Amino acid sequence: MGLFERWLSLWVALAMAAGIALGTLAPGVFQGLAELEIASVNLPVALLIWAMVYPMMVGVDFTALSGIATRPKGLVITLTVNWLIKPFSMAALGVLFFNHVFAGLIPPDDAQAYLAGVILLGAAPCTAMVFVWSQLTRGDATYTLVQVSVNDVIMVFAFAPIVALLLGVTDLVVPWETLLLSVLLYIVIPLAAGLLTRNRLVARGGEASVEAFRDKVKPATVLGLLITVILLFGFQGRIILDRPLVIALIAVPLLLQSYGIFAIAYLVARAWRVPFNVAAPCALIGTSNFFELAVAVAISLFGLGSGAALATVVGVLVEVPVMLSLVAFANRTRHWFPEDRA
Repeated sequence: MGLFERWLSLWVALAMAAGIALGTLAPGVFQGLAELEIASVNLPVALLIWAMVYPMMVGVDFTALSGIATRPKGLVITLTVNWLIKPFSMAALGVLFFNHVFAGLIPPDDAQAYLAGVILLGAAPCTAMVFVWSQLTRGDATYTLVQVSVNDVIMVFAFAPIVALLLGVTDLVVPWETLLLSVLLYIVIPLAAGLLTRNRLVARGGEASVEAFRDKVKPATVLGLLITVILLFGFQGRIILDRPLVIALIAVPLLLQSYGIFAIAYLVARAWRVPFNVAAPCALIGTSNFFELAVAVAISLFGLGSGAALATVVGVLVEVPVMLSLVAFANRTRHWFPEDRA
């Protein structure tokens, strides 16, 4: 492990602090960067995520796609957790905390708004950052791509009905621009670039050349992650300082959901003897969220200054530290799983 990876938690903590400080000291700069978006997808953040996803895509072996059908366990776990457990457990935790545990701390109207926000997060599994988490655990790039792609196809059909059911909203309009643009930016473009790079590397030196390239660019991936953290926390620095208690209260069910969902998927994968390079990504996919979609829907349904929009933003803020802690845990427990790819 290099210097960046060995001390990644420290760098992320410093990046969070730097983001809050810079967002407070230079709000105009971050406001300008925040406004650079198309269909609720922030372009600077999208560019950074693209840079992080691209090295993972270089590892995708299209000749191995046909073999996915012979080892469906990881895909079964991912889809079961994402669509049969996660949205409903998030709604249950939201009701428990916002309507009961925190009833004396949050006005009823705000509680319902926060509940709506966390439900939107729970119904939107990750599309982009999961490639980063998979890469940090040395996951199977080809299998991870299949897991995310199948998730996205299901999301097209299942997101609106699940959200409508849990929120009781009958006129929900899915922001297709956000969904399709995210797929284009985070899957299609980096996959095409990765395929071209991989073909050149294989022609030059085989699989060893591919692995050497991925190892070489990995520090750049981590650097992109740190800059992303600075931007995300810089965008919301004022809110964090102005409403720390509210942020902390919203974070509680989100944290319990994240660690709980990961535990379910990870332990089932262990019991089912799923190889680590498939088990780790399949657990991390269910834990991570498609926050661009959740934020866009929250704003369109409830407004930019709504409690629902705030709750989805808190989801963005807690995701990176939580996911890094789970990546670290997965790497430490790699020995729990078989290493073979069969």
